[in-house]
Amino acid sequence: MSASTAKPLLSLKGISKSFPGVKALQNVHLDLYPGEIHALMGENGAGKSTLLKVMFGAYSADEGAFELSGEPVSIRGPVDALHKGISMVHQELSLVPQLSAIQNIVLGWEKSVAGFIDWSAARREALAALARLDFQGNPHVPVSRLSVGQQQTVELARAIAANAKIIILDEPTASLSTKESEKLFSILRELRADGHALVYVSHRLAEVFDLADRATVLRDGQYVGTLLRGPDLNETSLVKMMVGRSLEDFAIQHEATLGAVALKVDGLARNGVFQNVSFEVRRGEIVGMAGMVGAGRTEVARCIAGADRIDAGSVSVNGKALSLSSPSDAVRAGIAFLTEDRKHQGLALRMSLAKNATLTRVPTRMGFINRTKQAADAKSALASVGARMPTTRLAGQLSGGNQQKVVLAKWLLSGCDIFIFDEPTRGIDVGAKAEIYALMRDLADKGAAILMISSDLPEVLRMSDRVLVMREGTLSGEVARAEATEERIIAFASGGNTWQS
Repeated sequence: MSASTAKPLLSLKGISKSFPGVKALQNVHLDLYPGEIHALMGENGAGKSTLLKVMFGAYSADEGAFELSGEPVSIRGPVDALHKGISMVHQELSLVPQLSAIQNIVLGWEKSVAGFIDWSAARREALAALARLDFQGNPHVPVSRLSVGQQQTVELARAIAANAKIIILDEPTASLSTKESEKLFSILRELRADGHALVYVSHRLAEVFDLADRATVLRDGQYVGTLLRGPDLNETSLVKMMVGRSLEDFAIQHEATLGAVALKVDGLARNGVFQNVSFEVRRGEIVGMAGMVGAGRTEVARCIAGADRIDAGSVSVNGKALSLSSPSDAVRAGIAFLTEDRKHQGLALRMSLAKNATLTRVPTRMGFINRTKQAADAKSALASVGARMPTTRLAGQLSGGNQQKVVLAKWLLSGCDIFIFDEPTRGIDVGAKAEIYALMRDLADKGAAILMISSDLPEVLRMSDRVLVMREGTLSGEVARAEATEERIIAFASGGNTWQS
């Protein structure tokens, strides 16, 4: 693809969109060319989702114009967008769980003969689209029985079967493993080579640098600029365009003041999962835990938090060995577990912030929930983490960064002072990451002990006072902050180094 010679498949000119009290988009321009992966970047609230929905016809623009292959068009809804060759793979997959991959792919596009669906033709088209994407699952079983990665492939197959030349992908790797993500990237490169124009939204900058031919940045609903693949498309320039500050502003400079050992793990094991894991976390300390996917990091955390059975070893808090048979045992001992999947394991998305923030300590009076105190407690806890918003809002309405703040507020109300953060900034934009980092550092400075599990090595290096590395269910290394580098951590995680405790 050459933007200088090719004609755009889709041009958005001066797009504006307002909601009551909010100017979501203001005079935004975007060109999509055949054979390119175009990243759309910006913080939560920058207008990315609104622009995607305008492109797909879910929202109608208040001002501006569309052109398809140089011709003016209007998009009157998602079905119209599909007929015009524009498809969208949503972050929350839109498949019907009870239907098979084949049925989902042709849903809404079924060909009929004499009033009956021609299932033979439907199967041929669906299987052809799946074969093009090297689909490895069973296309005949309900998609609820497929992995998330396989379901995402089915979504892409729907776009191909609909003959979409423009495919919008909103946070496509948010729920994928590393292996599934790599498979998706391979598919996207093939679609690019076939002349498709792909709009790619992700908070993971490494993915953007790996995939994108160009990156367009929005800030506060306005177009900031577009960077071409090359030296200018880098972390420093993107972050500055997204938030108006340089990358150095996010560095957390500190010298940890370490206290007594708060959490001690000694010879911990779970049969067939991990074995002989031993480490300590002191008060005032953030200990990072790195490793490849499947190394056993989350599994160790779940055992410490009482969520999974311990087969050998012990967990001690303040020098006292615990008997952990449930998460409530860990909470009573002061251990808070902020899980990787905050949407399903950390929050009740359809409940208010007041109810979510007080889940660990519900105020009662005469056997009934004290709603007034519940709202007051939630308001105070949310304010302490910088989430000043109505406690009546539903958790599912918040951005990823604010959802993580609500989870943290919940655990602060519980009185816990040992925190296990599992992927604390997954799916969170760069500005909100800085806020979460500052909250974690503040907790440690006030005497909390923090174990942080993260797959983001720059995050591990930026935040950790020490780094533990897991490999294949064992603790393979420990690195002091002053000696920690990506190369050393990767070496321990991949078996390129050995370590003896």
